[in-house]
Amino acid sequence: MLQLDIFNVPEYSGNNGHHQVSIDGSVNLPLIGNISVQGMTVDQVTALIQQRYGEYLQRPILALKLIAARPLQVAVTGEVQRPGSYIVSPSAATTPNNPMIGTPEVSGTGGRLPTITRVLQMAGGITPSADMRQVKIRRSSGTGGEKIINLDLWELLQTGDLRQDITLRDGDTIYIPTNTEHNAAESSQLITANFASNNNQPINVAVVGAVNRPGTHTLTLETVPRIPSEPGQPIEGSVAATGGLFTVTKALKMAGGITPGADIRNIQVRRLTRTGTEQQITVDLWKLLQEGDLSQDAMLQQGDTIVVPTATTAESQQNAEVLAASFSPDTLKISLVGEVVSPGAKSLPPNTALNQALVEAGGFNESRANKKQVELIRIHPNGTVSRRQIAINLSAQVNEETNPTLRNNDVIVVGRSGGAAFREGLGTVLNSLSPINNFLGLFRFVNIF
Repeated sequence: MLQLDIFNVPEYSGNNGHHQVSIDGSVNLPLIGNISVQGMTVDQVTALIQQRYGEYLQRPILALKLIAARPLQVAVTGEVQRPGSYIVSPSAATTPNNPMIGTPEVSGTGGRLPTITRVLQMAGGITPSADMRQVKIRRSSGTGGEKIINLDLWELLQTGDLRQDITLRDGDTIYIPTNTEHNAAESSQLITANFASNNNQPINVAVVGAVNRPGTHTLTLETVPRIPSEPGQPIEGSVAATGGLFTVTKALKMAGGITPGADIRNIQVRRLTRTGTEQQITVDLWKLLQEGDLSQDAMLQQGDTIVVPTATTAESQQNAEVLAASFSPDTLKISLVGEVVSPGAKSLPPNTALNQALVEAGGFNESRANKKQVELIRIHPNGTVSRRQIAINLSAQVNEETNPTLRNNDVIVVGRSGGAAFREGLGTVLNSLSPINNFLGLFRFVNIF
């Protein structure tokens, strides 16, 4: 918006002197009509208008001010959370002394023209599938053609090269391409950028395969109570505890944790990109556990599918080492039946061994239990069931022969001792001979007298 004041010409001054610069960079003024001011400074436009009014007025004296820069309209497409068209409304409060008309040097965001990173923030940030090395800006060249500007925002993150964070012009289109090759190390750095997506809204993901609760799950931000600034002050509200990051391990936790047969080395994240293609990301949580490689805990986005495959027999032996991991179940469901003090289903901590489970059930029934061996019934990931007799040694350390680590849904059967079985068998026989028992009892009674 321009304000034009012409000395001794009140009808062209004041509120009547307010004129909007159109999207093509021209302004329509009384008497002289349309003039193009695109890319010109205020001083240059003042000289041009004074020259044009000199054709109608004698020695025109005029003052020209830029009172409000024209809003910019830009488009954002590709790997951003909210692609579309955006209006950036500049403010004249910080207008420099001699700004350019049509390409305003201020924006309502509190500084100069909005940069590409600022507009990406307005669009919700880039997705985890974005290729930051090949960002493109399509810009009108002013001659009816189009110019393509290539940017490397990864260079901005690594070296602070501000030349990559260029200012935008009206009509620019920002295109964020899809990264065809996932780099776990780069992704872990990218999600901390100020123009990355900040997931403050729940997302839906699917978790299938070797997990306890396969299906669709909603991931939400975990919150913790806000700490009061001074002791004794009331606690109001809460703050996010996860920093807005939804990762594979959080999704596995929501799905009840992995099963003992899960292959944590080859977890797949399947993602539908903005271009309609499917991107597959391989996650190796074994590296996360053994090497602390946090880049393996891939960031998720809306609509992702996590596939947890079943391991081979050799790989399954490593599951005992991951039972205490954050993406494993919090508890084991174990059933004890037979001659224990407190039979039934038990919820036990991960990595619980057989002897500890017997203790949790109150121990053996002293008068009836077979204390020499128990039977362990186990359901395997492939659906088969195994039964094995385990010799009991209550003083043994954890070992596979006499005190194995238990798995989810194991069943421990404690049988009766030989003496208890004999007594019960004898009682059954005597009960079946009740008339004879009555006769013998009467015979003994008569002999007493």
